[in-house]
Amino acid sequence: MSRQALTSRFPFLAPIVVEGRIALKSLQVRRPEYQLHRAPAALFPFCVHKHHSVLRRRLGDADPRLQELKVQNLRRAAEELNGLSIAPGQVLSYWGQVGRPSSKRGFTTGMLISNGRPIEGQGGGLCQMANLLYWMVLHSPLTVTEHHHHSLDLFPDSGRVLPFGSGASVFYNYVDLQITNTTADTFYLSVWVDETSLHGELRVGREPQHTYKVTEEDHRFYRKGEQVYRTNKLYQSQIDRRTGNRLQKRLITFNDSRVLYDVEEAKLTPQAAD
Repeated sequence: MSRQALTSRFPFLAPIVVEGRIALKSLQVRRPEYQLHRAPAALFPFCVHKHHSVLRRRLGDADPRLQELKVQNLRRAAEELNGLSIAPGQVLSYWGQVGRPSSKRGFTTGMLISNGRPIEGQGGGLCQMANLLYWMVLHSPLTVTEHHHHSLDLFPDSGRVLPFGSGASVFYNYVDLQITNTTADTFYLSVWVDETSLHGELRVGREPQHTYKVTEEDHRFYRKGEQVYRTNKLYQSQIDRRTGNRLQKRLITFNDSRVLYDVEEAKLTPQAAD
């Protein structure tokens, strides 16, 4: 019997299983390569990529109060992440740096997703910070070594500026986002929150030789049985900064997510692309 089936049959075991996973992940991030330190921003004059995302968006009929609580959590997470340097061979663990989002540490409740629906829960809204980090890293030579994407499409698009499925799902602490520096350069992370947006910059000490671009292909909605799905493919291209030539293109993610809102029939295709 699988672990999932066991906890479904015996729900009282679920907290024990969760705490066991948390303990194992906590041991992992104590290893030397996960011990990051802060560095002076002046040592990293070159911007690899920067991005910002709005703090308050319309998300279906979700309680707007949760958006305000989320902002507090993002500010608190930014305090833990801002100014970190990632040296060659080091690993940035999202939860290893942010830590447990408890009220004692200044975190509050916010919107979480449970069984495909939004609920209020401790540390809610911190996925937005993980989304920002993931998007910036996709525009760099850093290597994503742990990533989980959302399996459900919960809300209709509202002011979308990034491709569908380009975010990162996180849940303390065993659903993590981890980034490994396999290059010869040290990278610097800057993140902050102002009145309207979450901001981030990824910087290095010498001028990069390459730029990176993320593109979406084969985006569509389709029906499978009684369910509607949304699918696409995301690719990362490496581009020579001097010539503008594309040096390589690789598939990052194939998304195929069940949609939990109504989609106009005219937007549906009969089936997913091969």
